[in-house]
Amino acid sequence: MNYELVYTRQARKDAKKLKGTPLATKAKELLALIEQNPLMSPPPFEALTGDLKGAYSRRINIQHRIVYEVLEAEKIVKILRLWTHYE
Repeated sequence: MNYELVYTRQARKDAKKLKGTPLATKAKELLALIEQNPLMSPPPFEALTGDLKGAYSRRINIQHRIVYEVLEAEKIVKILRLWTHYE
């Protein structure tokens, strides 16, 4: 069963930055995988700590990541960032 992807305002801004870059294809592939099963590995994901505790991260490339939360009861994946979470 697929999960519904919900994008935060920041994630929508990040998507505009990604559009037209070589990273866009990789990001789309990862989002499709996350939609199917957000905790499937490979590719690897990591659980975040600190302010983003409870969220997960997958690399788009060495610098940029997809950061998301899984709301299991509602079958929703909340996409928090699509660029970098270090800003």
